[in-house]
Amino acid sequence: MTNSGGSNVRKMLTKILVILFIILAAVSSFLYLGVYDEGVRAGKVLRVSKKGILFKTYEGQISIEAFGGLKGASPIAETFDFSIEKKRPDLIDELEKAALSGERVNLHYIKRYTIFPWRGETKYFVVKVERMNAL
Repeated sequence: MTNSGGSNVRKMLTKILVILFIILAAVSSFLYLGVYDEGVRAGKVLRVSKKGILFKTYEGQISIEAFGGLKGASPIAETFDFSIEKKRPDLIDELEKAALSGERVNLHYIKRYTIFPWRGETKYFVVKVERMNAL
């Protein structure tokens, strides 16, 4: 006698595991590569640093001046934290130069769906830097 019942259960379990693996891979790829938002922020670079204990990532912060609705009111300082991917040393260099000179920059960024510790501490990643006084 053959054990066809056990063989069918094993085939069904294998199919379920393969389908679950494909779904997990698709969701992981979407979260890792997907872009939720794109934009530009302008301000002065306050810091650019390499941080982390296990994973070293490049992080930065700019100061954004937002003007209030009151006439003659002084600007309110706001900061914007961002990450820079390691594979972009050109951006790291530009941001470090802008931080040292105190010049105003326009940061073009993308926002990812989630944070991965080896990629950066924020969901925001700088993709382009425009230094306003570097012309």
